[in-house]
Amino acid sequence: MENRKRCKWCNLKNEIYVKYHDEEWCQPNFEDGYLFEMLILESFQAGLSWECVLNKRENFRKAYDNFDLDKVCDYGENKFNELVTNEGIIRNKLKIKASINNARIFREIVEEYESFYNYLKHFTNGKIIYENDKVSSDLSDRISADLKKRGMTFVGTTIIYSYLQAIGIIYSHDDDCYLYKSK
Repeated sequence: MENRKRCKWCNLKNEIYVKYHDEEWCQPNFEDGYLFEMLILESFQAGLSWECVLNKRENFRKAYDNFDLDKVCDYGENKFNELVTNEGIIRNKLKIKASINNARIFREIVEEYESFYNYLKHFTNGKIIYENDKVSSDLSDRISADLKKRGMTFVGTTIIYSYLQAIGIIYSHDDDCYLYKSK
């Protein structure tokens, strides 16, 4: 790995984490499949580190049928039990139950707004926000509250803020990171 200065949270000893930091984090990606995957993964982060979730990402992709929204929406008791016993993912029953429920609500939002990004634009007016050193904001508060009102769980303001960073709506590279840019 080259000797570039990166955000302070990036564990330079973990190649997966460095690659995520360098090539994915804060990069706008508004395709519904990606937005769904990241929302589910971020919800599993609650109480854990993103690095822990990221290290299990490929296992999550296999376990969750590559985050095929329709398949996840159709998960029943057998699939739930399979996920709860899958040692390759985070086996928290409440988070697994939430992921299936949240998938169904995600699909309802897509049906209402024609895409999940259109739903998010409802809050952002399509703008990218440049800020760092925060874990929540008025924007994440409002989106979190709306998602909760719709019935989602594990979508608190901190999780949603992290999600908005991950998908590129909030650009948060540290000021001394080689990827930093301002408005």
